[in-house]
Amino acid sequence: MNLTEEQIERYSRHIILQGVGGEGQEKILNAKVLIIGTGGLGAPAALYLAAAGVGTIGLIDGDTVDLSNLQRQVIHFTPDLDKPKVQSAKEKIAQINPDVNVNAMQDLFRADNALDIIKDYDFIIDGTDNFPAKFLINDACVMGKKPFSHGGILRFDGQTMTYVPGTASYRCVFDSPPPPNAVPTCSQAGVFGAIAGMLGTIQAAEALKFFINKGELLTNRLLIFDALTMKFRTVNVKPRPDRLNIEKLVDFDQAACDLKQS
Repeated sequence: MNLTEEQIERYSRHIILQGVGGEGQEKILNAKVLIIGTGGLGAPAALYLAAAGVGTIGLIDGDTVDLSNLQRQVIHFTPDLDKPKVQSAKEKIAQINPDVNVNAMQDLFRADNALDIIKDYDFIIDGTDNFPAKFLINDACVMGKKPFSHGGILRFDGQTMTYVPGTASYRCVFDSPPPPNAVPTCSQAGVFGAIAGMLGTIQAAEALKFFINKGELLTNRLLIFDALTMKFRTVNVKPRPDRLNIEKLVDFDQAACDLKQS
């Protein structure tokens, strides 16, 4: 292993874990993950990926910390109010793990910058809270042949799936963004704070499994859970070649919303 004594101690629970070991930890240390959105999903994903030792974490978010964020966006603290979210998140990651290199981008993920941003990363995490961003992330990752984890939450419900080239994408489940006002936003319908942590950590686990090449990813499957009943189910999804042929990226103009109800 090419690990320092400090790293061996820090990551000891991974190193002794059958299926990860020193080789797996080195893969994690060399990994590059982009987290789009440092809110409810991006916050726990960033915390756990940083703790695990992901070598480079990219953060992109154009928003600042608001008081209403603190109920679920656990990477931000009360003194961070009005601070750019990517700056707040970068500071917490540095405190958790100085091994991690953080690229903080206070910007929006758009059709004109998406492909250029994702090209330097190995895995993408969708931590956004609106359909236009989710479809753009999907389309950019399909075009750029980048694996990514989709996640969405609303009220007490969550859903997630993982895409790798050749498997079903988000568009194989939902063809296009819903009409304006068809689905409420979190600010309209609310969201149970803890489910952001539940889903964000699942997304982090998917990224880590991808790097160590162990277990089964949530490919061709949509995982759905209801925190009120604590019931989980998976829906099989078949790849649809007609929806995997993305030729251009579009900034959809739709009302912000988080989770399509099924």
